[in-house]
Order: sequence, then C-alpha cells, then structure tokens
Amino acid sequence: MAISIADIKALREQLGTGMVDTKKALEEAGGDLEKATEILRLKGAKGNAKRADRSTSEGLVAAKASPAGYTMIQLACETDFVAKNEKFVALSEKVLDAVAAAGATDVASALAAPADGKTVGEVIDEQAATLGEKVELAKVVTLSGDDFAVYLHKTSKDLPPQIGVVVAYSGTDADTARAIAQHIAMFDPQYISRDEVPADIVEKEREIVTEISRNEGKPEAALPKIVEGRLTSFFKQVALLEQDYARDNKQQVKKVLEDAGLTVTSFARFKATA
Repeated sequence: MAISIADIKALREQLGTGMVDTKKALEEAGGDLEKATEILRLKGAKGNAKRADRSTSEGLVAAKASPAGYTMIQLACETDFVAKNEKFVALSEKVLDAVAAAGATDVASALAAPADGKTVGEVIDEQAATLGEKVELAKVVTLSGDDFAVYLHKTSKDLPPQIGVVVAYSGTDADTARAIAQHIAMFDPQYISRDEVPADIVEKEREIVTEISRNEGKPEAALPKIVEGRLTSFFKQVALLEQDYARDNKQQVKKVLEDAGLTVTSFARFKATA
C-alpha cells in the first residue's frame, strides 16, 4: 500500500528515526502508525542489546537545583559526535529534570524515576535506539546543604560540559565558593579533609611509602619522619583542605575558606571523558 509522506514525517518527528527505517516500518504495519511505532521501538531495543558491551567514554555533565538540594548527572555515550548531538543534549535535560524532581541519589533510583509516562531508564533506551549508540546514566548525585556553588567545564568549545562540580557550603562568599568549585574541577580531591580518608587507605599508603623509602636505602632511624612527610604529600593529593589553592599556591584551600568564612560540607565531581 502507498505510505503517505505526512505519516512518515509524523513518525520521524516522534521517534527521530531514519527515513528508510520509518518507511519500511509503516509498510510492514500496513500504514498503522501505532504498530509501526512498536516495530521501530522493538528494532531499537534489539540494537541496544547489541551495543550493551560497548564502552561509553564520552558524554556530558549537567546539574540543577532540586527539592532535595542540588542534583548532578553524568550521561554517557560512545563518541563525541553524539555527545554534542541536539537529541542527546535534549535527552540529558529531560533526564536531569526527572531525576531532580524525584530527588534521586543514585543511578538505580534515578533510572526508576518517572519521565513522560515512562521511567528514565526507558526514555534513555528509546533515545539510544534513535542515536545508534550505547547511552547510559553513568553517575547521579543529589547534595543537600545551605548553599551550592556549581561549575561546569567544557573541555572543548564545541562540546557540552564534560567536567562538573557541585559544592555544598555554608557562608556568604559565593564568589570564593565558586572558585573552590573550579579548584576541585582542576585538582580532583576525593575527600574534604584528611580525617575523612578511610583508615585502611591511609594504612595501605603508609605501607607503600615505607617500602619505597626502604628500597631507596633511607636510614631505618629516619624512616618514621620520611614516611610522615610522604603521607602529608598523599593527603595534599586527596584531601581538599590540604591542597594548595589553584589561584594562589602559596595558600592552602583551608586557609582560603577560613578567610572567606566558608565551610564546605560536601562536594561531588564528575568527569564524562575517559
């Protein structure tokens, strides 16, 4: 039977599918739009299954205020070509809206959140079929706090933000709080203070630097002092307050925060590239 251009156009606008696939689905469905939609979605689901083992080393980071505080997501895809695609960016906005509204705090609860009469997971799968790549919600966080500083960084001007930082803080100096978010984007601390670093991680690092120092032939009597010095360097790598400030490496972050009357209560950093 003859398939009208209007039906092809309507279905393509609804699903974002290609001209040939849309026309074939309508022909197979005998012109029935609902049946053709089902055919195209099933075809997309099969494509998603084939892509399941592929790696997703590109994507974007997005964030917004939510009823529970501030929510950030990392939506991943396979290539930078899709990462900057309008449909992928629009999908990220829809997902972020739904996840923020639900107050989801992890990927599992985010995927189950309602979105357009479906779940977020279903919306992502349908769009992945259209885009022809594996798309997944890689990370989700919702921070609570008095105030929030947000920094979204573009690693390339033609791509959406691929590094995102949200800082929950108390205090009134919003400019310094944002500068701290930028610092976190650059230096990637894992904890706020050295006290937050788990004891087993500290002990493992102590064993490593002790062994390194012995292998370097350091005197046994000097080892405790040498090891403590190297542990201090380790804390400067992983603990925000111990780090040298990005804008002035003669000051530690904790001094900058003290001078600004700020207290960082939590933070999250996502990076959407491998």
